[in-house]
Amino acid sequence: MTAASLIENRTFDEIAVGETASLTRTLTVDDIQLFAAVSGDVNPAHLDPAYAETDMFHRVIAHGMWGAGLISAILGTELPGPGAIYLGQSLRFTRPVGLGDVITASVTVTEKRPEHHVVRLDCRCVNQAGETVISGEAEVKAPTEKISRPRMPLPVVRIVSHDRFRRLAERATTDTPLPTAVVHPCSADAMSAAVEAAEAGFILPILIGPIAKMEAAAKEAGVDTAGFRTIDVPHSHAAAAEAVARVRAGEAALLMKGSLHTDELMAAVVATDTGLRTERRISHAYLMDVPGYPRPLVITDAAINIEPTLEDKADILRNAIDLAHVIGIERPKVAILAAVETVNPRMRTTLDAAALCKMADRGQIAGALLDGPLALDNAISEAAAKEKGIVSPVAGRADILLVPDLEAGNMVAKQLTFLGGADAAGVVLGARVPIVLTSRADSLRTRLASCALAVLLARAATKAAPGIGGAA
Repeated sequence: MTAASLIENRTFDEIAVGETASLTRTLTVDDIQLFAAVSGDVNPAHLDPAYAETDMFHRVIAHGMWGAGLISAILGTELPGPGAIYLGQSLRFTRPVGLGDVITASVTVTEKRPEHHVVRLDCRCVNQAGETVISGEAEVKAPTEKISRPRMPLPVVRIVSHDRFRRLAERATTDTPLPTAVVHPCSADAMSAAVEAAEAGFILPILIGPIAKMEAAAKEAGVDTAGFRTIDVPHSHAAAAEAVARVRAGEAALLMKGSLHTDELMAAVVATDTGLRTERRISHAYLMDVPGYPRPLVITDAAINIEPTLEDKADILRNAIDLAHVIGIERPKVAILAAVETVNPRMRTTLDAAALCKMADRGQIAGALLDGPLALDNAISEAAAKEKGIVSPVAGRADILLVPDLEAGNMVAKQLTFLGGADAAGVVLGARVPIVLTSRADSLRTRLASCALAVLLARAATKAAPGIGGAA
């Protein structure tokens, strides 16, 4: 084992007055969030600019404690190092420490007391401008025996904050919630989802279903629906048909799935004479907030089209591109997924990818940058794409993943959700109005994000023609 891989202490006899040790670190967002998670300190002064200046006292202390941790690290690993016993410390936080500040922490031995092998050290943290942000003293009992220990690797810590969904919800909140036909909310989960979205200011629910079952669901959920319009129908099939009729009549700007199967709702939506079809193929998209991925990720289609044709895929892409534009991605990068990144005549998915890219070149699919076929690793990892020699403005930076079929999309989305800690807001596109799809397994944040996304899509549709999902 090399000396660099070991931590070795300084014994009491080896330590000299005036001896010093230091380390330098930069304060990052992850550092602050980790501190908040470990300490349980949820004061918004940590990160929210609206509170940072008004609660300067808290920010000085909280971020200063991060600096104090640097001092502790020096005492535990360098001077004196392993075997030292912390006896006490007094610190003064003299200046705030902000994001991006480069802090150098140092300790200097000022006194040795042989009776109990006590060492006193001056402690100081200085920012990149040379200003002292922390000053004080520490007292430790120094080791008397030499100790060498392996330098342990730091654990890999992933910060999961889902700020993108919070910002999405902020954009969707207005004084005029959209009237929304909530289809068969006859379970506690479905009723809670509708009420939560109403309380967030996104929707004005129109509850459609058997009145007795809806009242029982509201009671079980512990929510008050007295202020909502209610339409009594005998069963879920009738609820789906009635909800679609209310949209066609202009009474509702959104559809929201309750406790009925997706196929049952979609049968009413796609009905030839009475449904909500447009010139576009109806499709589903997940907007995902994936920890560690630097941008929102749209995955389509994971719920509607089982084995889409080339023509279907073109419409699925157009719907997803519209969605990306609504959330602020001006020219989304689309990765058309396959198992390989080369065109293989025996693999229809790769042929479809090549055809879609050529359609984009000819202007048949507009508003995005397409590339494919790309395997998933090459679509989302620049390192993987570079390793395979793939030169592409999309590879490693995809905003939209077009999956080969429903099974692949469902698996990718659920793997990211349940193994990768991602949040997924689901919405159906290509109909006259956006359709909110939520699941009993969804978190409150996911349910609200799905509603917020649908609201933004509906508002965008009223400002542009042909609108979200194509002309009616």
